[in-house]
Amino acid sequence: MLLHNSVRVLTRLGASVSIALLLGGLCQAAEWVPERQLRIISAYSAGGTNDLLSRLMAQKLTDRLGKPVVVENRAGANGIIASDYVAKSPPDGYTMVMGSSATHGINPNIYAKLSYDAERDFTPIGLIATVPLLLVVAPNLGVNTLSELVALAKSKPGTLSFASSGTGSSPHLAGELFKSVTNIDVTHVPYKGDGPAVIDVQGGQVSMFFANIPSALPAAQAGRLKALAMTGAARTPAAPDVPTMQQAGVAGVEISAWFGLFAPAKLPNEVLTRLNQELNAVLGLPEVQARIRELGAEPVAPATPEKFQSFVKSELAKFAAVTKKAGITAQ
Repeated sequence: MLLHNSVRVLTRLGASVSIALLLGGLCQAAEWVPERQLRIISAYSAGGTNDLLSRLMAQKLTDRLGKPVVVENRAGANGIIASDYVAKSPPDGYTMVMGSSATHGINPNIYAKLSYDAERDFTPIGLIATVPLLLVVAPNLGVNTLSELVALAKSKPGTLSFASSGTGSSPHLAGELFKSVTNIDVTHVPYKGDGPAVIDVQGGQVSMFFANIPSALPAAQAGRLKALAMTGAARTPAAPDVPTMQQAGVAGVEISAWFGLFAPAKLPNEVLTRLNQELNAVLGLPEVQARIRELGAEPVAPATPEKFQSFVKSELAKFAAVTKKAGITAQ
């Protein structure tokens, strides 16, 4: 009888331990906790919009996740280098890329052979911000309005140039549309990000730049660049005195960039859930929204990964039409 009772107690104890372990496993699955440093790979050089947003998110996610989140710049080939690197990284949540309208909207439509698939090779975590472009010119160019710029370009065909943050980037797309709509002949000069392009436009090495607003606005406000127009549908609160392209006399050049976090494909659900929740919490912070707006961008309302995935799909379709109209291709 004593042996029988002992066996029964041990059996119940074993069952309790099994249930406890099972519940513990479910809790662990529901709340992924990082054990080491995480990385956000910025697809462009330091100082540009992609980099600035990457560092803002890294700072706030560090506070939320309890582990350091660092930014690593892997610039080049209009974000292809960084995107390809993350696409081939382990899907464990420790490596993400700050993707954009270029890496996950435009590139798939202009490169015949792209080393990654914008949908199949990534797990969308969340959209962060949208950014209209600011048309800036060198102060020594001698123009003060958009109409004066168009007139100068037509009087000197082939002599002016426009910068971009890479072939196929949103600034490149805007420049090509501007050329097409106004029938001017200007030369495209691609860079590895907004930062270097802004510096060369300031120095007069390049005539103009459709820059992501966060990259160029400080220089424009300081008088190192002249802001002539912006590509949004309406004026931005960050630069209320700058007219839209249409208000300045050129219709048909309305385009905005966007930025969001992606992980490699096949990211475990518990990891995706935690990263999306913490990103949404960060985007909901008033100081983060204020900082994004200070940069000239517009913060996006927190949303699910599924909604971001649908957004990417729609952007791929939109840019397919835009790049075809502009005749943009890349090798």
